[in-house]
Amino acid sequence: MISKNTVCLWFDGTALDAATFYARTFPDSAVTAVHRAPGDYPAGKQGDVLTVEFTVMGIPCLGLNGGPAFQHTEAFSFQVATDDQAETDRLWNAIVSNGGQESACGWCRDKWGLSWQITPRALTAAIADSDRAAAARAFEAMMGMGKIDIAAIEAARLG
Repeated sequence: MISKNTVCLWFDGTALDAATFYARTFPDSAVTAVHRAPGDYPAGKQGDVLTVEFTVMGIPCLGLNGGPAFQHTEAFSFQVATDDQAETDRLWNAIVSNGGQESACGWCRDKWGLSWQITPRALTAAIADSDRAAAARAFEAMMGMGKIDIAAIEAARLG
């Protein structure tokens, strides 16, 4: 059963592949249902996977195989708060090594075009530091990073 509020993500025939990857990669994630088209539609044929119900870290999602008309942009992203460098590295590397690409400031994009912010809690704390000079140093360090290096953020924070 679809949740009352669900994130619908548009795919070009790859919703099941993406949902399966997310379920394998992120904690508290699963593919919960696959629905096949009861008839032909503009992006597919009867029997093709039309929608996939899944969760990503507890967030209910619906993957819709709607065809090539719409592409993902950075205007939507999943932000993942990580607890340490090992978790940051594991998630970042899983996305990038599976056909994704690196971006800046903790952002990366998966091979389906969805953007992910792999954000260590240490970074969030550093840029919210009540010592504004420390926050500025941490922020400046982050601006030069792809994947976030927690030790470098902490070093910059401390000055």
